Amino acid sequence: MNSIQATRARSAENGSLVPTYLPGFGNHHVTEAVPGALPEGRNSPQKAPLGLYAEQISGTAFTAPRQDNRRSWVYRIRPSAQHPRFERWSHETLLSSPIANPVPDPNRLRWDAFPLPSGEKNFVESLFTIGGTGDVRSQDGVAIHMYMATKSMDREYFVDSDGELLIVPESGNLRIFTELGVLDVSQGEIAVIPRGIRFKVELRDGVARGYILENYGHLLSLPELGPIGANGLANHRDFLAPKAAFEDREEAVVLYQKYCGNLWFAEYDHSPLDVVGWHGNYTPYKYDLRKFMVIGTTSFDHPDPSIYTVLTSPSGKPGTANADFVVFAPRWLVGENTFRPPWFHRNIMSEFMGLLWGVYDAKAEGFVPGGASLHNCFTSHGPDRDTYERASTIDLEPHKVDGTMAFMFETRLPIIPTAQAMAAANLQSGYDDVWRGIERHFETDGYAR
Repeated sequence: MNSIQATRARSAENGSLVPTYLPGFGNHHVTEAVPGALPEGRNSPQKAPLGLYAEQISGTAFTAPRQDNRRSWVYRIRPSAQHPRFERWSHETLLSSPIANPVPDPNRLRWDAFPLPSGEKNFVESLFTIGGTGDVRSQDGVAIHMYMATKSMDREYFVDSDGELLIVPESGNLRIFTELGVLDVSQGEIAVIPRGIRFKVELRDGVARGYILENYGHLLSLPELGPIGANGLANHRDFLAPKAAFEDREEAVVLYQKYCGNLWFAEYDHSPLDVVGWHGNYTPYKYDLRKFMVIGTTSFDHPDPSIYTVLTSPSGKPGTANADFVVFAPRWLVGENTFRPPWFHRNIMSEFMGLLWGVYDAKAEGFVPGGASLHNCFTSHGPDRDTYERASTIDLEPHKVDGTMAFMFETRLPIIPTAQAMAAANLQSGYDDVWRGIERHFETDGYAR
């Protein structure tokens, strides 16, 4: 019998689990689902309380500096070492970097909304890789995936040993059961599942679609604020980790593991989500993008989109990230004598964009929720023709960008699109046409061409 136990409130209507949370980014949390599950005064006593097994999960090297060190001690019904051999499992649409593409494409790319599959696929089965950069084996770079799920995971579990997963739902609410507790994640929120943490995904609405950044590099962290000061952007207190919850389940289940770019599976006789209590700072977490404190100009021009960074994975080179997660949240535009949408530009960073709802202010049409665009390094892009004409002539009254939520995965290396993404039926063949017909306005008396 599947009995999920936790120190949680239960709905008076249907008795379903209602997750509760521990606030704070990177905090050292202490939580137990059953009183007395955590030992006092030490991490690994001769015998752990309640007949549990003590186990440490390390997300960084043991000797990482204290401010960077991430680890949690968990107290579980069975040690995670108790499992049979893993066997290879074929997954044709889940790929890892380096992406096998002999001729990477420098063109601007845009996809319509990715369609849901006609058959039943759970979260793992539905994963579809759009592109990637770096190398999973050297723990550098990222991969970008879509999920298009049509059934919940029940006796199936997943662990990514290659990188942490930043999950951005576009449609459909998720309930994510992890070793350390439960996260409810809806449209407008994100979830981060650390590398090596086991989980399964329940679809609260029957189907779900969204975007995933698989980060091979340095753990995601909050960006430095510099002259902004102590407050602003994504605030520590708005990040929520789950309180302890566990499955006491003794029956046949399957754990899928992504390891060095390949997928493996092992058949267990118990649930791997059997942690009764834990303490530490290596934990899943969620964040509501609507709580992002946007900072912008109150005079003229507007700042670089880096000011909208929610989370960053630093690289070894100062000022260039392995990955940034940037959100274009509702905000006021008040810049005087200013072209307010994003300007025309070429960027050494590669930009993958997705849309959760509404209309993105740099594209009048064609960029839709559930779709995506990819502008690789030094690819010229910017507002489409209609957006430029409107934004360059409109009266500059204070205007609130509202009813929309777009985001960007940004990385310092070229994102190599997969062959399957380039062959997808929803890849727009006429994307370049949005800049066609931009008029020449240059005029000067006496200038001879």
